[in-house]
Amino acid sequence: MTYPTAPWKLEGYAIQTLHLVDIKQAVPFVPSELEIVSFLPGKTLAGTYISSYEAGSLLEYNELIVVPAFVRYQGYIGAWISHIYVDNEDSVAGGREIWGLPKELAEFSGDNHGKVSVKQNQRELYQLSYKKDFLSLSTWWQQEFKGNAFGGLGSELLYFQNNFKSQISLLKANLEIPQHSPFASLSLGQPWLTLNLQKLELVAGVPKLLGNEVINLSYS
Repeated sequence: MTYPTAPWKLEGYAIQTLHLVDIKQAVPFVPSELEIVSFLPGKTLAGTYISSYEAGSLLEYNELIVVPAFVRYQGYIGAWISHIYVDNEDSVAGGREIWGLPKELAEFSGDNHGKVSVKQNQRELYQLSYKKDFLSLSTWWQQEFKGNAFGGLGSELLYFQNNFKSQISLLKANLEIPQHSPFASLSLGQPWLTLNLQKLELVAGVPKLLGNEVINLSYS
């Protein structure tokens, strides 16, 4: 299995959903060594990120990321990624070995009517329906922003920065997570904000080793 070294430069489009979830629902998805950050009393920020990286990318593939919480470790704050699915074997290998991300293979499908779904072994994990928000105005320029995240498989806790550049607009979205999905018990509910990221340019940075912790979770 061959994969590019970090950083990875990716181009395409994505949809980001943001949710406020009960911290008690997020706890089973987060290693005990990490402190869950509270955004409101008893609530943390969670989300999903579904993307398609196309021609011009270091690798071409589709991706679903599930973030159960924002966390803190020794002064570092970022998203903890509990589940991540792609449809490219090189992306699986690179994600696991470079960033310590629990990437798995899955099947992605979508239509021209604003619906995308992710399945694994014919079992549906995730379905998102979306349409333009009536009040949505897209930025005609590409806005720049950053997103920090943690990864950890085995005994290494890693931290890395993602640099984004994208046109941004709002969407109305309906998220369906079947009860048998591995992250159903997170109880994401409906997003309070859904962002449409077009003309996306992403650089997934080189990870930094923060420590040797036992990161060994089994999600139901």
